[in-house]
Amino acid sequence: MHLTLSAAAHRLSAASEPQGGIAGWAAGLVETFGGPGAGAAIALENVFPPLPSEVILPLTGFAASQGVLSIASALFWTTLGSVVGAVVLYGVGAVFGRERMHVWWAKLPLVKASDLVRTEAWFARHGTKAVLLGRMVPVFRSLISVPAGVERIPLPVFVALTAAGSLAWNTVLVMAGYLLGDQWDVVGAYVGVVSKAVLALAVLALAGYVTVRVRSRRRGKS
Repeated sequence: MHLTLSAAAHRLSAASEPQGGIAGWAAGLVETFGGPGAGAAIALENVFPPLPSEVILPLTGFAASQGVLSIASALFWTTLGSVVGAVVLYGVGAVFGRERMHVWWAKLPLVKASDLVRTEAWFARHGTKAVLLGRMVPVFRSLISVPAGVERIPLPVFVALTAAGSLAWNTVLVMAGYLLGDQWDVVGAYVGVVSKAVLALAVLALAGYVTVRVRSRRRGKS
């Protein structure tokens, strides 16, 4: 038999406390506002990537398993929140614009204007796939919205791709939290490992890029 809403909320809080501030904050939003609270948390997570979706989404799934909200409500509101947050970052990229991007890029050391031109050409060819698949990659799921705005991918296309990719990502994490119940926090541990691996690869790629650039400059001066 399902718990009453107040009892479910109490159990949700009790389960969240050991996880620290972010989990407690997210639990409070879900307890107080239900689906819209979960959506607001995910919208903020998209704008501020340090807020971990691997905590918020499984916690929302656990809340659904306790009767605080339904699975349908959890998926609808978290996906809507993902889209809202992504559109905010898309707007940042659109306002920043290509011209400012080129001016800013020209001031960076160890880069060439041709590098940015090639990047823009790549995004023009593969931008839609990058937006769709990027929504399912930790860390980059938020950042991909900025170049999409810079390149002015049509907003309806961007929203559709973001919604589709976000729904897939949200469904996996929300359902994991729903099925794991009190052990919903296990999801965050596994996704956290993936996030660290993605960051490590990005750092290695950046280090490799800088090394190649420094060597090419030295050869040019010799």
